[in-house]
Amino acid sequence: MRTRKLLAAAATALVAATGFAVGVVNATASEASPASPGAKDVIVHLFEWPWSSVANECTSVLGPKGFGGVQVSPPQEHVVLPGQGYPWWQDYQPVSYQLSTRRGDRNAFASMVSTCHAAGVKIYVDAVVNHMAGGASSGTGSGGSAYSHYAYPAVAYGTDDFHHCGRNGNDDIANYGDRWEVQNCELVDLSDLKTESSYVRGKLTAYLNDLVGLGVDGFRVDAAKHMPAADMAAFLDPVNGDPYVFSEVIEGGSGEPTPEEYTGIGDVTEFRYGDVVGTAFKDGSLSNLNNLAGSMRLGSGDAVAFIDNHDTQRNGRAKLTYKDGTSYALSEAFMIAYPYGVPQVMSSFTFSNNDAGPPAASNGTTSAVSCGNGWQCEHRARTTANMVALRNAASGTAVSNWWSNGSNQIAFGRGSAAYVAFNRSGSALNRTFQTSLPAGTYCDVMAGDFTNGSCTGTAYTVNSSGQFTATVAANAALALHINARGTGTTPTGCTTAAIAFESNTTTTFGQNVFVTGNTAALGNWDPASAVALSSAAYPVWKATVTLPGNTAVQYKYIKKEGSTVVWESDPNRTRTTPSATPCSATWADTWR
Repeated sequence: MRTRKLLAAAATALVAATGFAVGVVNATASEASPASPGAKDVIVHLFEWPWSSVANECTSVLGPKGFGGVQVSPPQEHVVLPGQGYPWWQDYQPVSYQLSTRRGDRNAFASMVSTCHAAGVKIYVDAVVNHMAGGASSGTGSGGSAYSHYAYPAVAYGTDDFHHCGRNGNDDIANYGDRWEVQNCELVDLSDLKTESSYVRGKLTAYLNDLVGLGVDGFRVDAAKHMPAADMAAFLDPVNGDPYVFSEVIEGGSGEPTPEEYTGIGDVTEFRYGDVVGTAFKDGSLSNLNNLAGSMRLGSGDAVAFIDNHDTQRNGRAKLTYKDGTSYALSEAFMIAYPYGVPQVMSSFTFSNNDAGPPAASNGTTSAVSCGNGWQCEHRARTTANMVALRNAASGTAVSNWWSNGSNQIAFGRGSAAYVAFNRSGSALNRTFQTSLPAGTYCDVMAGDFTNGSCTGTAYTVNSSGQFTATVAANAALALHINARGTGTTPTGCTTAAIAFESNTTTTFGQNVFVTGNTAALGNWDPASAVALSSAAYPVWKATVTLPGNTAVQYKYIKKEGSTVVWESDPNRTRTTPSATPCSATWADTWR
């Protein structure tokens, strides 16, 4: 690998530390990263997946869907902690650089790499090179190697190969505003490698070269901010070939190492991305996302974007995770569609305990992945998997034809290659969209799959002016691209219907009548989101609500007075909205 120059990395660190400009920094800041994922740039983090399951996924899902790469969990020998239930983080405490983990051995790892390459998918390793194990554990690692806090015979590391900062009694970082402490004291008791040592650097380079020799395509450098950029450049620069490198650098406060210091080495994780985009989709405030780049710390060419990762899922920083359902799925789809950074999607195992490890046998060996059985597999959702082909089709194009309703509905194109619309409101979006797509019939890849020239879901016809008319349901999205043109189900009849609710209901002073039901437009059975009816024609209470056409709807009327809610008696009312013109109806009822 060739970094942007050791001098540049050192100079960047000097600027961050002292505030004095050095001429070479500006000269290198605009250069491209030394290596990139290429046009197929969507990375999926198969967190804690065993090697054989990663190989199967490359062949059956990732390759066919067009994913560019997989980030795999650390492949080096790690501590084993049965007394703590084999937590996920034991894999981030190295014992040696032998490739022997609870996810498989060296042969299984090598087989995975070659299998994924055959499917057109690259492998990026989560490289733990800042530290070894913590002082709270000692004994035998996952490959049988003995170790203690500052002794790792299998690597020939001893006490002198680690920092002993001596500031805080237990050597842990206490003041994150002190750069020296962040990079020379221990991160939560983990033995901190002396990365300024040529001996340690040689060991790290050898480990990474071993992985490159097996075909690994790049590295995510764990805990990068805890190592000076110059140290990283020194052990990364001699690595063979030109692997793609991206560094985990969490943006901090004054005095801490900054993300910009590490862009001379490769790309850097942009933690602001999940904050901004996650919040937008959580709250439904989408209209300002066209100004996304201006909200980020890093330029698009230096950033790896993500909604959540394995840490932010557990430490409370993530605004959205798989546990948030539709909002999360739509945010992932937006990230893939919008041209900022290298998008990284998460594929998790389910958890309620933040320390819990992946599904495993009684001895802690990770179980084969079975989606839905403890493995969440977010990347398989249509809203993620089908968007990868859209991003690949639109590679190199900018945002075009941006539209927003000023709040929770947006749409945009990617030049003449793709067009998407997102609706985070509680009612359907019905609109004629202006695109730059060539005329033709396109599959909505959010609603179905494109296979052999046909769509399993809805198709839309774009006219010679680049326009098409569509309805995007509440809390849903639409996506078209030039590599998914074919026949499908063309929407006919009523895509939406105006339903006039009329409830003959007597009330006492202070009571009001509402309607709620099993659709977003009716509040999804939440009394706080129910639709208020007007008493202008008392005792008949009225309101008109736009609902999806040709859809069975369940609903009930409720009376509210302050915090008191009175529901009408069971069962739920059930009616079907019109499927043909006129796309309207009156549903007249009497309170029961």
